[in-house]
Amino acid sequence: MKQAVISGTGLYTPAHAISNEELVESFNAYVALFNADNAAAIAAGTVTALEPSSAAFIEKASGIKSRYVMEKTGILDPRRMAPRIAERPNEELSLQAEMCVAAAREALERAGRTPADIDMVLVGCSNLQRPYPAMAVEVQQALGIDGFGFDMNVACSSATFAIQTAATAVQTGQARAVLVLNPEITSGHLDYRDRDSHFIFGDACTAIVIEAADAATSAHRFAILDMKLKTSFSNNIRNNFGFMNRFDEAGVGQPDKLFKQQGRKVFKDVCPMAAEMIKGSIASAGLEVPQISRYWLHQANLSMNQLISRMILGRDATADEAPVVLDTYANTSSAGSIIAFHKYQDDLAAGAYGVICSFGAGYSIGSVVVQKL
Repeated sequence: MKQAVISGTGLYTPAHAISNEELVESFNAYVALFNADNAAAIAAGTVTALEPSSAAFIEKASGIKSRYVMEKTGILDPRRMAPRIAERPNEELSLQAEMCVAAAREALERAGRTPADIDMVLVGCSNLQRPYPAMAVEVQQALGIDGFGFDMNVACSSATFAIQTAATAVQTGQARAVLVLNPEITSGHLDYRDRDSHFIFGDACTAIVIEAADAATSAHRFAILDMKLKTSFSNNIRNNFGFMNRFDEAGVGQPDKLFKQQGRKVFKDVCPMAAEMIKGSIASAGLEVPQISRYWLHQANLSMNQLISRMILGRDATADEAPVVLDTYANTSSAGSIIAFHKYQDDLAAGAYGVICSFGAGYSIGSVVVQKL
């Protein structure tokens, strides 16, 4: 079995950002319109009036201050509240593939690799813009990679599950090097009319090059020491959008066809599961918690990350130990932990240990223990 390493990472950040204040202004305008349009029904008690939001509420509830999106004018239009992005002809590169290519180029550069060095492309994310052909194969063609590719979806854990799949391919000799991509257009599945969740997500794409240690030459190498995956079915995070929606017209366009979660239940269930998974991964790698220099956690909610860190360390983590990017990126689903890893890795000394962990719908949890080389 070959030793697999992460040799390069890349990040695509959309050009548009939305602050909490901008988002709240749009949401509150929608609330005012809704309450005015339904004034009679609200007075009669048959419709419940909507409540406005505030930037302070959003930051307190999540730790999020802003987010990047692929398109913002449609989101901020109180009569639309969804991105306004035109469909592209089939002959043009698709939007998610375009994001992947941009992130991949940076990852390849940091890894000191070219498309000719890659044998496998793996796209893992929460939402794909089409069922087929696979986004990974389109990216493969766009980059000129001779090999194979496929897509996978394990919601917010897609990146760590993809790392495991890619590392196994390298370890067994199935591929010399694998390009893992996480193109998250989360603004497409977010209900911007829902006060409890309209602020949660942002868009981004991350890229990771995984290859055999004996061939890797970059200055950004991390040996993969241990990988653990776990799933446990739950409806507490769910999206019912799919190709069978057309079977029942009554459900088309209903709120459950977008992201829905029971946040308090998720918090209570997932935090201890993630903490135990991380501690188990550290032990399986033959290490102890004090030896871990950094935790690159899924960037969903600041309170969740703080509690998970506390459960592992027995104290509050420092900003260096558990870096946060969700304040500016929000929850970017599978890309979140990799954004943190990409931005907060170069300062680590050779020999330092770290853990990449993601958790989300499924429930799904993935933990990867790495060592800086």
